[in-house]
Amino acid sequence: MRTNFVCRIAAPFIASLALGFAPGAALPAAGQSPDSSEHSTPAKLVQIVREATSQYIDVNNATAAGYGPFLGCVSGSDHGAMGVHYVNPNLLNPTTVDPMHPQALIYEPTNGGMKLVGVEFIADAATWLSKNSGPPVLEGQVFLYVDSPNRFNIPAFFELHVWAWRDNPQGAFVDWNNQVTCKGQQ
Repeated sequence: MRTNFVCRIAAPFIASLALGFAPGAALPAAGQSPDSSEHSTPAKLVQIVREATSQYIDVNNATAAGYGPFLGCVSGSDHGAMGVHYVNPNLLNPTTVDPMHPQALIYEPTNGGMKLVGVEFIADAATWLSKNSGPPVLEGQVFLYVDSPNRFNIPAFFELHVWAWRDNPQGAFVDWNNQVTCKGQQ
């Protein structure tokens, strides 16, 4: 029987809860401010995500809301990084997508803290396609399909990154961000 996506994602999350999250995990300073150097008005989805996630600038608020670290800091093999994904297993496997409730918050580890840089919307492909005829779309942004097997060892899924709190020279909806690094990871 195929393992349910929620169980595969939730197991590490629950294990991290049992361990009290990563020992020595860095926490941000109070009052951390957004870091976006976009010169033009950001896309509507970026604005929506900023409004929906501003309370998670402090990673402690994210963990209190049910988000937990998943897979450590994700870094590109040739450029950029994604950062540390804090996933909320209660928001996984949607058959509709809501820009106000991303499945993952993305933090960049800094010396002594975690800085919110973006979000990732995630939908298990089988669950999504059982109720929908195509990939999810938010404010005109079509989610990418990630087939299985994949580097995360999870079933096929749809995903969309939104770099709402860190400018990305390649675009606000591209997976990798050259402005994000895992170097501050402890």
